[in-house]
Amino acid sequence: MTTASHSIQGLASAKDLFALTKPRVMSLVIFTALCGLLAAPGSIHPVIGFTAILAISLGAGASAALNQWYESDIDAIMKRTSTRPLPAGRMDPETALHFGIGLSVFSVLLMGVAVNWFSAIFLAFSIFFYAVVYTIWLKRSTPQNIVIGGAAGAFPPAIGWAAVTGDVTLMPILLFAIIFFWTPPHFWALAMFVNSDYSKAGVPMMPVVAGRQSTRYQIFVYSLVLAAVAIMPFVVGLSGAVYGGAAIVLSVIFCALSWQVTRSKTTEPEDMAAEKRLFKFSIFYLFVLFAAVVADRMILA
Repeated sequence: MTTASHSIQGLASAKDLFALTKPRVMSLVIFTALCGLLAAPGSIHPVIGFTAILAISLGAGASAALNQWYESDIDAIMKRTSTRPLPAGRMDPETALHFGIGLSVFSVLLMGVAVNWFSAIFLAFSIFFYAVVYTIWLKRSTPQNIVIGGAAGAFPPAIGWAAVTGDVTLMPILLFAIIFFWTPPHFWALAMFVNSDYSKAGVPMMPVVAGRQSTRYQIFVYSLVLAAVAIMPFVVGLSGAVYGGAAIVLSVIFCALSWQVTRSKTTEPEDMAAEKRLFKFSIFYLFVLFAAVVADRMILA
């Protein structure tokens, strides 16, 4: 094999290792963690703050790698995940496992040594929760997998907050709760139009187990709860008018889109316009809402 072939193969391997970290999901983790860090009272040195976000990002990537290692059999069956490194045969399972464990240990040690050990322990628990509680225990055993497992994706803003303060108060708990209650309507909207993938793989997602109409009603109920939780920081005086206004407007739109999903009767994925609208808006919703948390904090400061 030529030197050029070796370099191309090395580049592909690096690309596949990066793919194991689920970069799109990591971008949301980085953003919400950064918002938690910037919204926290007090100050943090920019270098330490950067290190904290880096550690949280690496921890999220480690969780994703362990998730893909364990779920390679499911990923091979599902159309939208079949091209991932493991099911596509571009990487062996041991490499993914060692990469996930090594990245987990490094991220926690980095957070502990460079930032504080409270946030490091918090980060370690979040990795354990996603890799073990959600991936190994819940994902294949209950349609409540996303409801309970949603906690895994809700930890980053609280960890970002803890990196600054060394503790967790009501505001980071509310930020956690926003993502926790956001996850079911966001993910079930996606599951509605990739339902056949989950059914084929034997994953008990809510639309597979309870049916589409039941899932649509649950999406709306969770959207109402999400709206109440999202407005709560403003109601209890932990945020100002900028955040309060954004939370109210965004949540009204979110609930309206969820209601459209509830009224939908379509069973064909290509016709699920309401579900696709809600899924796309839910991502926009979370980004803007958390940006409003930071904007409000800067104005109040």
